Amino acid sequence: MNIVVGVTGGIAAYKTVTIVRLLTKAGHDVTVVPTDDALRFVGLPTWEAISRNAVTTSVHDDVARVRHVALGQNADLIIVAPATANTIAAMAAGLASDLLGTTLLATEAPVVIAPAMHAEMWRHPATQANIATLRSRGVHIVGPDDGELAGGDSGPGRMSEPEHIVEQALAVRAEPDLQGLRVAVSAGGTREPIDPVRYLGNRSSGKQGTALAVAAAERGADVVLVAANIDAATLHDATAHPKIRIVTSGTAAELGEAMGAAAADAHVVIMAAAVADYRPAEVSTRKITKEGGETPVITLVQNPDIVAGLAERRSEGTAPRGQTIVAFAAETPQTPEEMIERARRKRERKNVDLLVVNEVGWSKGFETTDNAAHIIGDAGAVVGTVDGTKREVADAVWNAVVRYRRGQQAGSHDQHPDAADTTATTRQPGGSGAPRQLRRHRWRG
Repeated sequence: MNIVVGVTGGIAAYKTVTIVRLLTKAGHDVTVVPTDDALRFVGLPTWEAISRNAVTTSVHDDVARVRHVALGQNADLIIVAPATANTIAAMAAGLASDLLGTTLLATEAPVVIAPAMHAEMWRHPATQANIATLRSRGVHIVGPDDGELAGGDSGPGRMSEPEHIVEQALAVRAEPDLQGLRVAVSAGGTREPIDPVRYLGNRSSGKQGTALAVAAAERGADVVLVAANIDAATLHDATAHPKIRIVTSGTAAELGEAMGAAAADAHVVIMAAAVADYRPAEVSTRKITKEGGETPVITLVQNPDIVAGLAERRSEGTAPRGQTIVAFAAETPQTPEEMIERARRKRERKNVDLLVVNEVGWSKGFETTDNAAHIIGDAGAVVGTVDGTKREVADAVWNAVVRYRRGQQAGSHDQHPDAADTTATTRQPGGSGAPRQLRRHRWRG
């Protein structure tokens, strides 16, 4: 591939030397485009020696070939590492004040950036808004990691390691590993009416389930997203994606009906919605008031377990053979060990293939941009642990699904024809056809 590596003015530029070296060793044609500030950290001779290509920072060089546009036009992939707060802001604003800026505006190739800055700069609302803008335009974000920073500080903002950046960047150009899959995902939180104006609900924003749906679509799947009470801003990326069909629902009964329909021909079902365990036995047709002075008594009845019902239908043969079912469990444990044990029991009780458990609380899980989860597989084994953004958690879950399905198919001598195209082989850097283990940001296990 023709790969452009943009380097900006951060101390992490020294790591980018390794990125370029890894790419060239894998057989890619790499052109380095540093900013003037980047050359204050790593000099031009180093970039030319490692990339084996001439390096310039000026839009006025090689004008006859319109190089400031040709670099972007001819690129198969662009990586910007490190991506400083200033560069991220310039990209979001569409500025083209240097050769890297014009290259980014002139390309239709995938763009991957690896942010690097101090924690306060990364957390700043302006930076987060710029990152959201870039994501909405299809820019792939790798990191940043949480760790030691320049000057002895520590926190989120450390550039990811070169090997991880290279792997993630090349995966963008790899064959989608969910190509051919039909996927059903639930997201959000159900609401059980008490009267025409009140309900029993929960704090789920739907961000994690929506991230799962978008990640699946970007990895090739055709997705039905059953959305329970999710606002338009959260659903934006899913609404805009051509491979996602959104079905809205409100109550647990409505969500169960919609998921039953979506799961009828789905290869993978993920129940990420927070479903009310109980609902009022009776719903008042008029608003309950304080007139009369009596305190109302609300009797609750248990809602059906939707994911257990889907697993039962699979056992009865009314779902595609080889269907994979993933459940989510939100817990408030006293210890991590307690959370894992509860997750193991839930997986067995619900008869699902994988169970994703995460801790929730006043400031954890619900209504946040980040999440941390353990993924429980066969025999209660912890097959993955992930800590990062909800998109990163989503990719980790899909990695686990891919690995599980490959394991199931490898051990089956009677594969159903409908499942024959449900996984695809990803490629090694450099174009090798050998399968590689899939990993994502902060993925362990």
